[in-house]
Amino acid sequence: MPRVIMTCGKICCGKSTYARKIKEEGNAVILSIDDITLKLFPDGSGNMHDTYALRAEQYLLELSLQILQAGVDVILDWGLWTRAVRNRIRDFYASRGGIHTELHYLRIDPEEWNRRIRKRNDSGEAAYFVDEGLLKKVESLFEEPPEDEVDVLVDIRKTCQ
Repeated sequence: MPRVIMTCGKICCGKSTYARKIKEEGNAVILSIDDITLKLFPDGSGNMHDTYALRAEQYLLELSLQILQAGVDVILDWGLWTRAVRNRIRDFYASRGGIHTELHYLRIDPEEWNRRIRKRNDSGEAAYFVDEGLLKKVESLFEEPPEDEVDVLVDIRKTCQ
């Protein structure tokens, strides 16, 4: 039976890399809100970003049902920063025949997180430049999932430079 893997973690913690690794290990499709918004708005979507991201989420949830029906796992490469969002996604799948969901939480060491943000910003190739405003947004919104909410914990410590 196909499943939905919900990736959870702060921006720049390795969710997309992790999603690609899972995809390579099995029969899965990655659905990314960032991929859609960056493709549609390569120069940014400004104050409309949250609105467009929510619309992309709704589209991808509906699309995921078709993928699951085809017998393929779905990986939601999203941040899922708040418990309310995580619950809404779980409820969406539960109300459609009890589709199995798993929350994979990428918990990152604060020092490593800051190093990765600096590296991303310095590269000039980042999908999203992480400025002070975005950092404050993440810090104010992100709710670490409690242990009873997490199916798979990926603990990210300092990596090789």
